[in-house]
Amino acid sequence: PLPAQGSLLYLDALHSTFPGALAPRGTALLSWAHGGPLAPAGWPLSTLYCTPAEAGTLPSRAAALRVQLLFALRERALRVLEAGLATELHDALATLRAEWPTLAQDLALGRLSPQPGLPEDDVQGWLAGLLAPDAARAAELQTECAHGFEGIVRRLWPQLEVVVVGTAHGAEWLYCDALLQADCKGLPIYCPFYWAAGALLGVNLWPEEPVPRFLLCPDWAFCEFLPCPAEEDSQTVLLGELWEGREYGLVLTARLGEYRCLAGEVLRVSGFHKQCPVVEPVCRESQALSVRGESIPEDRFCRSLCRAVGMWPGARLVDYVCVESALLGASSGACAPHYEVFVELRGLRDLSEGQRYKLDQCLQEDFPIYKSFRFKGSIGPLRLHLVGAGAFARLREALGSPRPMPRVLREERLLHLIQSSVIS
Repeated sequence: PLPAQGSLLYLDALHSTFPGALAPRGTALLSWAHGGPLAPAGWPLSTLYCTPAEAGTLPSRAAALRVQLLFALRERALRVLEAGLATELHDALATLRAEWPTLAQDLALGRLSPQPGLPEDDVQGWLAGLLAPDAARAAELQTECAHGFEGIVRRLWPQLEVVVVGTAHGAEWLYCDALLQADCKGLPIYCPFYWAAGALLGVNLWPEEPVPRFLLCPDWAFCEFLPCPAEEDSQTVLLGELWEGREYGLVLTARLGEYRCLAGEVLRVSGFHKQCPVVEPVCRESQALSVRGESIPEDRFCRSLCRAVGMWPGARLVDYVCVESALLGASSGACAPHYEVFVELRGLRDLSEGQRYKLDQCLQEDFPIYKSFRFKGSIGPLRLHLVGAGAFARLREALGSPRPMPRVLREERLLHLIQSSVIS
């Protein structure tokens, strides 16, 4: 659960920067709360929200986001568009792109269209009862979507001041960057919270800064820090012993259960605020690629991939995920251990062998140890696959619970799902 202190700090920072952001019913929430209602960022002020909490508890992630989007579209005077995760905002706006004619009909008729994952039960009936026909708003939606989707969020909600994404850092920022260039063009994206291992550790007090940084709050969990790179005799340090500019692995003892564990997060200390450290998350160690002990971090792999995509004329990276060849078992053949990368692109429907090789080439240029293993044949050539639109939304549905997007798949069922979507 989100501590009240964290939420109040968020509301204060939000109101100080965007004075109209706390208008009653001025916030729409796009967030799937599988298994029960999830507290939104501004939960102490429940009158902020125009989206019913029950919409987020539907068993299907896709259905929940679509119903919440429909309630958001009813309110032209929105001031804040809030999502729990960057992927939820991304996928809800992808639904807008794909289904705006049906959404416009639902607005005009005041109904919920039947759809997969939307059960015909009391909750569905109650949600449908909250809707009323609004032909004027439906016509406005049709007009704006017919003009294209660049800046669509600001055009549909002209009084919107900010887009809030509860948590987004590291490679998650890929989605925010894409939205800032297209659907959310002209609006700031504010990421207020830093979570790790299920515990809230910090809050972002600077909503207008483009790169989120978080004030670590000492009372929410007991944190220790392991200097990076770690050595055999490395000792953890405490909050008051951190140095600006250095990176640390996070060791966490959360209040619930009091278990001490490596959180798998690397942080960079960017400064101090009233003697408390301010940090920027760098990467998730669990998402590093390694088939021979080479350990390529999530954030640096993402940069190499973006550099390779930049060499493919007309292409824009939408999403990606990686697999280490050991997960493929016998289907990987008799070749050396290697990476398999699955990407969704916009503006490109096929990849030539030369284009596929560009990513392997970029990795060799960016990681000398990877180049050395490739030269010796200890690591085989990377295999790159193009998947169809919507593949990653289905993958996130299959994850079964709301969580940041994994960049390295560790489960065979998820591997088979993404393999079934390969088009090139």
